[in-house]
Amino acid sequence: MENNLSPKKENILDPDELFNELEQKIIASGRPLSLERIRSAYEMAKEAHAGQKRKSGDPYVTHCVSAADITVDMGLDEDSIVAALLHDVIEDTNTTHDDIAKRFGTPVADIVEGVTKLTRVQYTSKEDEQMENLRKMLMAMAQDIRVILIKIADRTHNMRTMAYQSPEKQRSKSLETMEIYAPLAHRLGMQRSKWELEDLSLQYLDPHGYKEITDNLASKMPILNEFMGKIEAAIKQRLKEENINGAVTCRIKHVYSIYRKMYSQKLDMSGIFDLCAFRVIVDTIPDCYNVLGLIHDMYKPVPGRFKDYISTPKPNMYQSVHTTVIGTEGIPFEVQIRTWDMHHTAEYGIAAHWKYKLGSGSDSVREGDEDKFAWVRRLLESQQESDGQEFFRSLKIDMFADEVFVFSPKGDVINLPAGATPIDFAYSIHSHVGHHMVGASVNGRIVTYDYTLQNGDVVEIRTSKSAPGPSRDWLNIAKSGSARTKIKQWYKKERREENIIRGREMLEDELKHNNLSLDDVVDESIMAPILRHFSFAAVDDLYAAIGYGGLTANRAATRLKDEVARNSRPSKNALDKVNEAAERREQQAARRPVNAVHGILVEGLDNCLIKFSRCCTPVPGDDIIGFITRGQGVSIHRCDCTNYMKNSQNPENAGRWINVSWASQISESYLTSIYIHAKDRNGLVLDVATILNSLNAKVRNLAAHGYPDGTAITNVTLEVKNLTELKYIISRLATIGGVTDIVRNGE
Repeated sequence: MENNLSPKKENILDPDELFNELEQKIIASGRPLSLERIRSAYEMAKEAHAGQKRKSGDPYVTHCVSAADITVDMGLDEDSIVAALLHDVIEDTNTTHDDIAKRFGTPVADIVEGVTKLTRVQYTSKEDEQMENLRKMLMAMAQDIRVILIKIADRTHNMRTMAYQSPEKQRSKSLETMEIYAPLAHRLGMQRSKWELEDLSLQYLDPHGYKEITDNLASKMPILNEFMGKIEAAIKQRLKEENINGAVTCRIKHVYSIYRKMYSQKLDMSGIFDLCAFRVIVDTIPDCYNVLGLIHDMYKPVPGRFKDYISTPKPNMYQSVHTTVIGTEGIPFEVQIRTWDMHHTAEYGIAAHWKYKLGSGSDSVREGDEDKFAWVRRLLESQQESDGQEFFRSLKIDMFADEVFVFSPKGDVINLPAGATPIDFAYSIHSHVGHHMVGASVNGRIVTYDYTLQNGDVVEIRTSKSAPGPSRDWLNIAKSGSARTKIKQWYKKERREENIIRGREMLEDELKHNNLSLDDVVDESIMAPILRHFSFAAVDDLYAAIGYGGLTANRAATRLKDEVARNSRPSKNALDKVNEAAERREQQAARRPVNAVHGILVEGLDNCLIKFSRCCTPVPGDDIIGFITRGQGVSIHRCDCTNYMKNSQNPENAGRWINVSWASQISESYLTSIYIHAKDRNGLVLDVATILNSLNAKVRNLAAHGYPDGTAITNVTLEVKNLTELKYIISRLATIGGVTDIVRNGE
């Protein structure tokens, strides 16, 4: 559905003017880039996209020029700028890889092909499509990092112009950006891109929260500007007195950072004091520590708020010294201290250091580059042993989570995902250490396997050659995807027979929840397509994969259930049930009126006014009853509705309750509401939104509220076709961590 309220653009962009501005930016940068080659790429893109328009009404090629403009800001090389201009031609036009390779070389054509989305492949679910896109991106990144840098530039411009899309597209693209592209930018050290993507996404995911923060900031700006000006002047004066050459800048924290702090600490804007952040950029590392001493001399440091990322850089190469201090007005603020090289890395991340920026050959890799992309290889390894859901979970943990830094007994620094345990530490050292672990000590004290490691912990692993191997319980304790993958690989190799038995039992239990048995699905016509889909040679391979954790029983059962429903040769029992249901429908149809209204048939009435009660929001498949209202037709309730159960025996309503039923053919969707009860925690609403998005659920409203007792209730209003679809959505939401109950309204 198009958003009729989307802003209409008055001034259509001229792509030639836009490209001329891009050329001027390149000239001003002083970089030795071939303007003739870049213009040739623009002409090719302009010709290929001729006649294509964006939702805003602008010629489509303006998007290509804008994406290229962002790559110039990143400092990328000439091939990257050319590829950015051409990044959509393979997907959206008749231009081929060979066409690009002939004019601009194979490296450019390979980059464009890597950026191209998988639109020509049909997937059975949004989840599979998302996983395949991620897999392709990671593989392309492992070969050429420029692919993902251009992809981030492409997404950044799309988010900047998201106002012209429909509300559904705004939400889905913003959620995808928040889940994938902003964390990717963070993992690549591109803080400027990360902040912009997060703020733009929040604008559509929670427009009320975004507006509340921006309005509050606007009202505080006169005071904040005065405060920042005073502090900035004081720091500059002190640097001058100490003969330290440095630049001082200040900024307001970006909107999403404030938003996340408000929700994680349950604060409103008045409770957030450290809205301001200052940055001091100096020439050398010794100057960084000298400035730190000066700041602590000028202002009182806040205990526990000092972080040294210079001596221990983040995995994304970020380096700075952070300290939080309290000004003379009693207002806390953060100060980041770094060198100019560190600053460039912090702003542009891997783009600031990548080999292509140096103008060296494509085969020239600087020392240390391989280590920077070890995490990409680890993720590619982990996805080989995981299904779509598990891979995405590992991705979010390994790539998107915060880190914890711990030490080996020899003093080596090991970085792990926040929340990591000794099991994660052991497997990060070596698979052999993890498989033979029999105990762990932290800071000289014996700890349990589920101990949560803290920054600065010294971890020692005890091993034994006679160790029985990892326990299956470790899969629930380990936080990192790499540790979980290595445990699964061990079970896959060492415990095949056990895995087959266990997997068969798990699948059988899951099928029971779907009113099926193994006998219903072992037919060749049903099982063969499933085995082909998961690339298994035999049924035992399917059981084994479920047993060692490479495939979830829920996913296999869902696939099998869908295949049973599609299969054209149902079993005798299934056929009998179908015939019985058909007979019942025929008997009911004989007693029903001809015309249904909104899918409802009312006994003894035809074409009457129908409305669905808000107290219980029934959907097809629910047992229902009708109530004759005064002047508003028949109100439809569920038979388990509390209002119906309370009022059905009321003498005043005698004769107003009437039998109703669902029509046999229903094409409409119906609004209904559910309430998700859970333990309050960070990311709960995002997890709910992720599940709903993966199911392509038509969400009409989503609101959450936390309570002092540590619980939260999330209310979701959505459109469904029937009760079966609603139950499936509820079953998927029930898998979210911390969820204790899910009820429909009226229960």
